[in-house]
Amino acid sequence: MSLAAARAVDAVKIYDTGAEPVRALDGVTVEFERGRFTAIMGPSGSGKSTLLHCLAGLDTVSSGNVYLGDDDLGSLSDRELTLLRRRRVGFVFQAFNLVPTLSAEENITLPLDIAGVAPDRPWFEKIVSVLRLRDRLGHRPSELSGGQQQRTAVARALASRPDIVFADEPSGNLDSRSGAELLGFLRRAVDEFDQTIIMVTHDPLAASHADRVVFLADGRRVAEVLHPSSEAILDQIKALES
Repeated sequence: MSLAAARAVDAVKIYDTGAEPVRALDGVTVEFERGRFTAIMGPSGSGKSTLLHCLAGLDTVSSGNVYLGDDDLGSLSDRELTLLRRRRVGFVFQAFNLVPTLSAEENITLPLDIAGVAPDRPWFEKIVSVLRLRDRLGHRPSELSGGQQQRTAVARALASRPDIVFADEPSGNLDSRSGAELLGFLRRAVDEFDQTIIMVTHDPLAASHADRVVFLADGRRVAEVLHPSSEAILDQIKALES
């Protein structure tokens, strides 16, 4: 089994916009270790969300290879890719993507219900306890605060015990306190549950919760910072801008 939870090898992604093709990824090679929290940063248009979506199997590369564990996503059929995402991947997005007619508990177990898999109740109870959602499980999204909705989305992502969780600006719609809480929970998921998390963010404070920050610019991997502090991240951003 590969030591990397996910990796891209010479990944190129070109979008044909009609006028002039956009090269969103320009030969990116990067590995993401199991049981670690990695942030991806870069200016708008750097390719960070494109890389995340290709790694998660939500989009395909134009050339090169993307692997989830030992599986080359480009070699899978649509059905195989759907099953892989369902069984081995969790998603947390800036828009919470909760179903408004379902309770918090039903939203959390929805991917498992779709897959026809019964929830692991001890695991479910542990997640709900860590995310402080126990007394909100019967509430619909409209009855939850923004922070509670995002914690519900995190619980949904973790409920199937996925190999890897992809998070795209997960604290972007939250106030500073709720955002800090959410990032703390993601950090705990790595430290206590050995979860693997890859997060796109533009926020140095959010990225400082990670073990490692990978920087992209113009579709290329240009730098990284290990054991990052907010100051170290800002210094790297300034260095890239200059």
